[in-house]
Amino acid sequence: MLLGNNEYRGVVTPVHITESDRRRHTYVLGQTGTGKTTMFLQMIIQDIQAGRGVGVVDPHGDLIADILNHIPQERMQDVVLFDPRDKDRPLGFNILESLNQEQRDLVVNEVVQILQKLAARMNPESIGPMFEHYLRNALLALVEDSEATLLDVPRMFVDDAFRSKILARVTNPVVLQFWNQEFAQSQRGQMSADMLSYIISKLGRFISNDTVRNIIGQAKSSFDVREIMDQKKILLCNLSKGELGDMNSDLLGFVLVSKIQIAALSRSNVPEEERNDFYLYLDEFQNFTTDSIATILSEARKYRLNLHLAHQFIKQLDEPIRDAVFGNVGTIICYRIGVEDAEFMEKQFEPVFAQYDLVNLRRFTAVVRLLVHGTPERPCSIAVPMPQVFGDAALADRIRAYCRDTYGRSRVDVEREITTRYIPENSSEQSDKQSPDTYMSESLFDIG
Repeated sequence: MLLGNNEYRGVVTPVHITESDRRRHTYVLGQTGTGKTTMFLQMIIQDIQAGRGVGVVDPHGDLIADILNHIPQERMQDVVLFDPRDKDRPLGFNILESLNQEQRDLVVNEVVQILQKLAARMNPESIGPMFEHYLRNALLALVEDSEATLLDVPRMFVDDAFRSKILARVTNPVVLQFWNQEFAQSQRGQMSADMLSYIISKLGRFISNDTVRNIIGQAKSSFDVREIMDQKKILLCNLSKGELGDMNSDLLGFVLVSKIQIAALSRSNVPEEERNDFYLYLDEFQNFTTDSIATILSEARKYRLNLHLAHQFIKQLDEPIRDAVFGNVGTIICYRIGVEDAEFMEKQFEPVFAQYDLVNLRRFTAVVRLLVHGTPERPCSIAVPMPQVFGDAALADRIRAYCRDTYGRSRVDVEREITTRYIPENSSEQSDKQSPDTYMSESLFDIG
C-alpha cells in the first residue's frame, strides 16, 4: 500500500506499508482541509483495485461519490451501497439480529452504549442507572425474537399483549423476574407514567423520523456484514449529515460500526489463517464508536478487521477511546494540527519533529510514524499523491442502480409492513387512517 512520497535532499522515496502492519491499525489526525480524505481516497482505491474487502463510513458523502467513480467494472457486483438518502428504496438494517446467545449479549451491550451516548448529547443529566436498567431488560427480552427491531422497545412498556408474546419466548430467569415482578410493581401510581415517559422519550427522536424508521424498522437486514467481510466485498455507507442531520447520521453510523465489530468477533469459528482481511475506513470516527472500540483495537488484528481512523483534534475523543487509540494503533499519520494537539503529538514524533513542524505542515503533507514488520520506525514526512483523475460516471450510476435493485425495498412495502406490525390489533379501525408516523408519535411518545 503506497502512503506517499518522502523527499529528502532532492531524493524522492515512495513510502509503503505492508498488509501485516496494517493489521495493527492506522490513525490519522489533522485539521479540516489538510488532506485526510484525499489520503483515504487513494488508499481505498488501491484496496479496491487489489480485490480486497473494504468498508467505508462517510459522514459527509463526497468521499463515497469519489469512490464510486473509481470502482472497476469487474467489481461492480461486489458493491453494497448503503445510502439512507434514497427514501424510495430503503435498505433494512436490524441491529437486534443475532445468531446465538453470545452475539445477543454483544448486541445488547452495544445498543445500550449507543443510546446512552446519543441521549447524553441531547441532555447529559438525563442518563442514569435507571435508564440503562430498563433499556437493557427490554433489549434482552427482544433479542429472543427474530422479528424484533428497535421500534419494539417502546412497545415493551406500553403494549401488554405484545409484551406477553415476547416474554413467552424468554428463557432468561433474571429478565422474566424483571418484567413479571419489578416492572409490574412499578406500574402503580404516578411513577408509572413518569418512568415510561423518561425511558421512551430517549428513543422518540429516532423512531419518529420516517427515513431512520424505514431502515431500522425492517426485521430482516438487506445485507449480511459477515458475508461482506468473508467474501471481500465493498461496503460504502453514505451518512451525509447535511441531509440526514447530525443525530440520525450518528445513530446509523453507530449501528453500522457496531454490527461490523460484532461480525468481526464472530469469525472466531474460523481458523485465523482462513480469515480474509477487511479494511474499514472511518472518517470522523469519534461520532460512530462506543467504548468497545478499545476491545476492537486490541483484538481485531486476530479477526482481520483492520481499522483506519481519522478525525480533526484530540479533544473530540472521550478519555477511554483516546487511551485505546494511542495505546494500540501501529501507524500514526499527522497532518497540520493546532498548538494544543501539537504539544501532545510531539511525543509521538520526537526527536525528528517538534511542535513547530506539526503546526506548520503544508497541505497534503503529513508526518508519519510507520510500523515496519511490527516495529515503529523513525518518523518521516510524506507528500500524499492525488488520486488519478479518471472515472466512469455512467458505471457509477449503474452501480447505484444495481445496489438499489439488489438490496433496497420499495418504500410502500416497507411502510405497509411496519404499519401492519406496529398498529395494535385492537386499533384496526384506525389503521386505515393512521400512518406509522401518527401511531409512533401519538401512541408511543405521548405517555402520561
